[in-house]
Amino acid sequence: MKNKTRNIFFTFGLIAVIVMLFTFKVSFAQLWADICHAGYWLIAILGLWIFLYLMNAWTWRIIIRGSGPCPIPFWKILKLTITGFALNYATPAGLMGGEPYKIMELKPYIGTQRATSSVLLFAMMHIFSHFWFWTSSIAVYLVLVWFGFLPLDTGMGIILLFMAAFCGAGIYLFIRGYKNGMVVKLIRFLSHIPGLKKWSKNFAENHHEDLLKIDRQISELQSQNKKSFYASFALEYIGRILQSFEIFFMLILFEAGTGGGLSFVYAFLILSFTSLFANLLFFMPLQLGGREGGFAMSVAQMGMTADIGMFVSIICRVRELVWTAIGLLLMKVGNHVPVLETSANQPHQSTST
Repeated sequence: MKNKTRNIFFTFGLIAVIVMLFTFKVSFAQLWADICHAGYWLIAILGLWIFLYLMNAWTWRIIIRGSGPCPIPFWKILKLTITGFALNYATPAGLMGGEPYKIMELKPYIGTQRATSSVLLFAMMHIFSHFWFWTSSIAVYLVLVWFGFLPLDTGMGIILLFMAAFCGAGIYLFIRGYKNGMVVKLIRFLSHIPGLKKWSKNFAENHHEDLLKIDRQISELQSQNKKSFYASFALEYIGRILQSFEIFFMLILFEAGTGGGLSFVYAFLILSFTSLFANLLFFMPLQLGGREGGFAMSVAQMGMTADIGMFVSIICRVRELVWTAIGLLLMKVGNHVPVLETSANQPHQSTST
């Protein structure tokens, strides 16, 4: 990627973060008080995400190797992973964010088609694991209801039914996408959106063969390389569970829950309900407002005070800002590409993980 293009991504992300800082409706006094209250646990929370990003990078590497050689070093996959998530956090729906950036950075190593398919497959697996994570939380919540730890009123029943229908539809669509590919269908869908009809039609006509090849590479991961498919899914799903420790650490500070095991289960449910609510508002930069509202409702449903919900949302926002800043800064280092463009033209060769 040219430095000029990279600087555009960097500037866009930086502006989004600055806007978020000025619209963060928390006084400095409260922010500092919550950071001090978190104490050393804030370091543990920030450190936890090193392992989560390592798992994300490992997932992406498995996906890349599922379609052929992976000449890009692991440290650079990790760098692009962190930067990609930073851009997605900072921009509405990631439309100017992580996926286009990662494709352009990966292109010199494995070519446009494999770069595009690997980035799309990673994004699909990341979302696919979220659907299963949310589905798991429904079962966990009902188990806690059965044992009398949590309530189940009409309102919560409706929410759980909505979650079940939403997750079921999402899982079905992704399974279909993995079997048949989804890029061509996505372009066709865009042709029905006002303002994109002409562009999508011309794009589909000019890149028809390339789009079919990308769809074929997507379907091959599930149909021909099941080991890579299930390994990448397991890493992403386990990563979602481990992310619950972020909230668990904060619940420990308030001694919320009724013991370590149940407190972790509560953290699991809070993360699930909050992430679902926030992702429904995906068009907002840094999911501004959606994340806070999700924490407030989730914590209240667990029978905890509003102070805990506010504290958790603020510390999570601090963590996001820190890692978004790190991701943007990483755009400025390690950009030398020692691999020749010809490596992108290597013949397709499926490899094991």
